[in-house]
Amino acid sequence: MDHGDHGGHGGHDMPMGPSCSMNMLWNTQIVDTCIVFPSWHIRSNADFVLSFFIIIALGVFYEYLRVIQKNVDQRIASSLTKGKRRERNARSRSISPTEQVEAQGLLSGGVKPAGSVPVPPFYRVVRAVLYGLTVFLSFFLMLVFMTYNAYLILAVVVGAAIGHYIFGGSISPFEDAKGMACH
Repeated sequence: MDHGDHGGHGGHDMPMGPSCSMNMLWNTQIVDTCIVFPSWHIRSNADFVLSFFIIIALGVFYEYLRVIQKNVDQRIASSLTKGKRRERNARSRSISPTEQVEAQGLLSGGVKPAGSVPVPPFYRVVRAVLYGLTVFLSFFLMLVFMTYNAYLILAVVVGAAIGHYIFGGSISPFEDAKGMACH
């Protein structure tokens, strides 16, 4: 029995174009690497170099977003506590912190840290959008990392390092240090 003719399924002899390779192991492949999307298909060394620098820029942008997020939080906190400081000082003299926590009760929505201030809806939206962008970009960079391509991993790390160098020029001993975690 001859199975050479596939009953009208012609076109099998046509050469297929380059396709994305999917590597689940450490690799240094350059051509035919796809980054996150099939449309981000690297077809040449020049494409790879351009992609390398785009990923570095995304790493720098991630660090920039983290700084913007921190600055926005500080500005919001500062604007919300301007008039509250005098009130808080007057109240803290008359009621102890333990009495303040007990006065909140169980039905007040949980125990809030001493000195916390509710954030108005507009500022909550701004903070949520910035947080969402930061989480999206961190997961996107994680997917780039998961190509297991040594060069692309290097681009993520170099971008994070450059961004941290540019935007991490000061430190506060009173803040939590958070590296390039997923979020």
